[in-house]
Amino acid sequence: MSEQEKDFFEQAMADVVPLASGRQTLYLKPQEAMDKSARREAQRLMQENFLSTDFLEVIPCEQPLEFKGEGIQQGVLDKLRNGRYPPQASLNLLRQSVEASRQALFRFIVQAEAQNLRSLLIVHGRGRQNESHPNIVRSYIAKWLAQFEQVQAFCRALPRDGGEGACYVTLRKSAQAKAENFERHAKRSR
Repeated sequence: MSEQEKDFFEQAMADVVPLASGRQTLYLKPQEAMDKSARREAQRLMQENFLSTDFLEVIPCEQPLEFKGEGIQQGVLDKLRNGRYPPQASLNLLRQSVEASRQALFRFIVQAEAQNLRSLLIVHGRGRQNESHPNIVRSYIAKWLAQFEQVQAFCRALPRDGGEGACYVTLRKSAQAKAENFERHAKRSR
């Protein structure tokens, strides 16, 4: 820097006051509105969870899980049993307590419905004895899935997806999916 430039710089900086040391400004990231809404949504789900932990009829280990809702054709259950509906999402409940499994299953089904998912896989584990913890969770899963209106059918999974320790679940179409399907087929018939 030349002498002339140095003088010019000193003149420009003559009225500048140095910052006081020890004072630091901490800039916080603004909290997203999603955090609050997600928290509210979680609280709402906790309050609305209708799945009961009342009396449980334990399903024997050798009996496969299977359910078909009213009005559902046998072909839907057969296709589900044969793995023709590939799972779009899965939930792992291995080594979870009954209450944790209850909360996780409820959130999972509600989120799957919100995302218009139809085919799910739930891994619950398989016990060797009827009174083992995995078989208790498995029995509760069967009870809880039957309590959902959205669940059309469920059955044990194929060995590649967990076999007796998992089950396939199929959900009803959402109103939005029905409307889209109607639009697609209405255009074709014109």
